[in-house]
Amino acid sequence: MNQVSQIKYVGGCMDTPVLKERGQREVFCGLTGIIWLHRKIQDAFFLVVGSRTCAHLLQSAAGVMIFAEPRFGTAILEEKDLAGMADAHDELDREVEALLSRRPDIKQLFLVGSCPSEVIKLDLSRAAERLTKLYAPAVRVLNYSGSGIETTFTQGEDACLASMVPVLEGSNNSSITKELILVGALPDVVEDQFLKLLNELGISNIKTLPANSKNHAPTIGPNTCFALVQPFLGDTAEALESRGAKRIVAPFPFGEQGTTAWLQAIATEFGIESSKFENVTNAPRSRARKALEAAASLLNGKTVFFFPDSQLEIPLARFLVNECGMTAIEIGSPYVHKSIIGPDLSLIKKGPIISEGQDVDLQLSRCRESKPDITVCGLGLANPLEGEGLTTKWAIELVFTPVHGYEQAGDLAGLFSRPIKRREVLKL
Repeated sequence: MNQVSQIKYVGGCMDTPVLKERGQREVFCGLTGIIWLHRKIQDAFFLVVGSRTCAHLLQSAAGVMIFAEPRFGTAILEEKDLAGMADAHDELDREVEALLSRRPDIKQLFLVGSCPSEVIKLDLSRAAERLTKLYAPAVRVLNYSGSGIETTFTQGEDACLASMVPVLEGSNNSSITKELILVGALPDVVEDQFLKLLNELGISNIKTLPANSKNHAPTIGPNTCFALVQPFLGDTAEALESRGAKRIVAPFPFGEQGTTAWLQAIATEFGIESSKFENVTNAPRSRARKALEAAASLLNGKTVFFFPDSQLEIPLARFLVNECGMTAIEIGSPYVHKSIIGPDLSLIKKGPIISEGQDVDLQLSRCRESKPDITVCGLGLANPLEGEGLTTKWAIELVFTPVHGYEQAGDLAGLFSRPIKRREVLKL
């Protein structure tokens, strides 16, 4: 049985019926997660087994030539591979041999599936097992899918982290001392802030997933707890729970409210006294509230409409509604995992449509009819909507920008207030 903390979240939009749409959608594929993961995991290389289109996507997203970046690249599937005229496994083995002989610093190699490799049913899990045996113990070879057929934008990170869980070592910790894993890739500055706050609370036995190297990877034992920092890590959470780790259920740490609730859930799990919690968090909470004031004054009373993109939508809507005074018209998300984002849903006042998946034409009609003050959507929809007179915010920017925690609360609000302010200035 999966273990979760005992804090219960009820009310709000938790029992709002979810509008489930299954039509044409406008999202990036999971390959884009490589852009932040390769920076986070310093001894890893991400080898996409795909087409030249995959290479161009990564080149565009990263802003560099594909082979100029030292820790990701593409093993190109040519026409003969796709037509079955060549043994794709032999071709892949040669690519990997050439890569590892040229780059002895690689300790973790991820074989990343794509739409082309999925279409020809290339068994990358078998390839990873074979190559792990060949290059062990120097290199660990793992695989996951970033295919647009199987994954949306941020699911690439979920698939990557979930692939790492089965190979994490077991913990030798048989004492009552609890171990905490922070799960999800964060900018270093944000991660350092969280670690500092947790250490001040008296929680020091902390690891992160992903770690910056294989040698610093967390272990899992009977006293391991974990807290998600990103709401799109459903598969990773399930994999950790299957190994006996206990999930700490909490809202996600966006803004002062979310960060406090997230830290409080961890503190409760670790038996931290309320007086100590208040002493540690009072100053950063005050800074966050003050930083929010200017941006929130521009957002108060405004309406927001979320198209599904990153799975950050529900926690961000909670932040905008509760801390910035906005009204959410519709909150669309690629997936609505209530076991994960339930705490945030419970804190959103009933009223908005909660939608899962997408039928883009239907959702566009609802958006145009409601005429929101700001629309959060993908790049493919932003320019047409701007052309129609709607103010938009690129959803992808919310993934690449440091937005978690107390110190980033004002910056997060500013990402939404600036487009509105710009539109008002243009109207003048």
